Amino acid sequence: MTWILTNIWTIVVALILIAIVTLIIIKLIKDKKKGKSSCGCNCGSCPMSGSCHSAQKK
Repeated sequence: MTWILTNIWTIVVALILIAIVTLIIIKLIKDKKKGKSSCGCNCGSCPMSGSCHSAQKK
């Protein structure tokens, strides 16, 4: 119990970070299922624009 009380703020920060990362991953998975891209789709300034979305264009 002493260890928990000594490190309570470290534990709280770690739990907050885990929650944030989990929410980001859930959003990415939902966007992927909806067919959205995580790259932002600003292909005009991307050097890989010719190969990134070539499967969708076909």
